Amino acid sequence: MRVAFVGLGIMGHAMATNLVKAGHEVTVWNRTPGNLVEGAGVAPTPGAAAQGAEVVWLCVSDTDAVEGVIFGADGVEASLTEGMIIADSSTISPSATVKFAERVGKKGATWVDAPMTGSKIGARDGTLVFIVGGSEEPVERLKPLFAAMGKKIFRMGETGKGQATKLVMNLQIALIFEGFAEALTLATKLGVDPQQLLTLIEATMVRSGVVDYKGPFVMQRDFTPNFPLRLMHKDIRLTLEAAKEARVKLPALETVEEIYEMASEDGNKDLDYAATLTLLEKWAGVQVKGKAA
Repeated sequence: MRVAFVGLGIMGHAMATNLVKAGHEVTVWNRTPGNLVEGAGVAPTPGAAAQGAEVVWLCVSDTDAVEGVIFGADGVEASLTEGMIIADSSTISPSATVKFAERVGKKGATWVDAPMTGSKIGARDGTLVFIVGGSEEPVERLKPLFAAMGKKIFRMGETGKGQATKLVMNLQIALIFEGFAEALTLATKLGVDPQQLLTLIEATMVRSGVVDYKGPFVMQRDFTPNFPLRLMHKDIRLTLEAAKEARVKLPALETVEEIYEMASEDGNKDLDYAATLTLLEKWAGVQVKGKAA
């Protein structure tokens, strides 16, 4: 398929690379020039990338960025044609997604929201899980592209439902990791070996995928960004905004958002979101580490 890929960040570069490896004809555009994908063409603007494409795939930072690359100067909107699909793997506002879809629909194009989970390792290995909102026909057409970049897709309903589901998934990740970080901090303060605690967690009902994935990084004090704190913070704010629109109260997430705000102010925004642990350590006057760290 002819694909315009817009956004070559931590996730996008690997995703576009896997599309090229699968034999698709890919043209890329990135806000910062010079980030190339071997085997892909390069366009000077998002609109130029989209010319002649069957699918425009987005992976940019936030709602404003999506709006800009689609509807801004030199955006994709001018290149939209009947039957084109816009697939958005950014994590953005569900309500904005519906509005964007309505707008491109007037040009005969279809919007599929396709945020994903799996972090940069999943993007690199082509094992992402896509959380999809959109009509069945365009989702079916996108399956060869999903297969090149991921291992599973879950269609959660019509347009906007993929973004809504991604937010509630990240809500759980943020809360689970916060509980894990607080437990590690208190355990260390009380003299419990955190590595032994982790081994115990793995053998009991407290175990979770979040802890399985993040535990080894934390024990080695490796806060290299698999999922940057600033982006998780953005997603938490999006979740709280969506909850406000829906008149739903999320008291635990409101508290965690404050932790992210303070961790960002403490200089951790470009580290992995697991670096929120360092704020708890600072307050407790301890440092969590495994024996080899």
